[in-house]
Amino acid sequence: MPPTRNVFLRYMPLLVALFLLTPVMARAHVHSTPGGGGGGAGAPADAFVGLDEKLGAKVPLDLVFKDENGTPRKLRELITGPTIIVPVYYRCSNVCSFLQSDLTRVLPALKLKAGSDYRVLSLSIDETETPQLAASNQRMYLAAMQDRFPKEGWHFLTGELASIKGVTDAAGFHFKRQGVEFMHPVACFIVSGDGTIVRYLYGTTFLAKDLTLALVEAGEGKIGYGIKKMVGYCFTFDPAKRSYQFNLLRVTATVIIVCCGSFLAYLILGGRQVKRHQAGGK
Repeated sequence: MPPTRNVFLRYMPLLVALFLLTPVMARAHVHSTPGGGGGGAGAPADAFVGLDEKLGAKVPLDLVFKDENGTPRKLRELITGPTIIVPVYYRCSNVCSFLQSDLTRVLPALKLKAGSDYRVLSLSIDETETPQLAASNQRMYLAAMQDRFPKEGWHFLTGELASIKGVTDAAGFHFKRQGVEFMHPVACFIVSGDGTIVRYLYGTTFLAKDLTLALVEAGEGKIGYGIKKMVGYCFTFDPAKRSYQFNLLRVTATVIIVCCGSFLAYLILGGRQVKRHQAGGK
């Protein structure tokens, strides 16, 4: 029997045992995480709060919202080119404020011209919020940029729940009300002039080059698939923490399967090479 097959038979039980035990260890690690799992206090077990990317889908441009002046506006009046849509709620003092505050830091650094090359739309996901509150937010964030950003470049919208859901459902942005607060993903998305979703950006901080690239892609009609598939496979959204958590079980199992498959392929190919060598020596 070739030496490589002896090695395979000797270590195969160990590999099988490791493969079977790893999911158990992974589950124990995940369950020991404080506050992990669940949908938050008062949330149904089957409630889904998270982001299901729909790159290439279109945001309905006939939906009507009120701008910060209380004027009814169809989205097609506002989305005339590359547009950053920021789903937030204006009473939020946590991540929504951090997200929009970071935009005030990075937007003036963009080489593109706001209002003509691109536009930003903050969209309240709370149907009870008013244009007056939207106007107050606009004044606050524009003041933070010290007149380095044009007023027409960033609109703050409010609307009825049906209109809000029309946008968020089209983008796969799933949120849930909890009293006066909301559970929601922390992300914004970029659309082209015809409402096509071309890229998603996550978190509360942004890089100027990332925003610039996304807006340029939107202007060219390119869809940025990016790392969504890898992130979606390696991470799962935890509504309780409002963040993506590393899926240790899934990743570890995948690594072990790949290693076992590679080792088995090595043994098979190695066995064939030994046979060829033996045959050639006869």
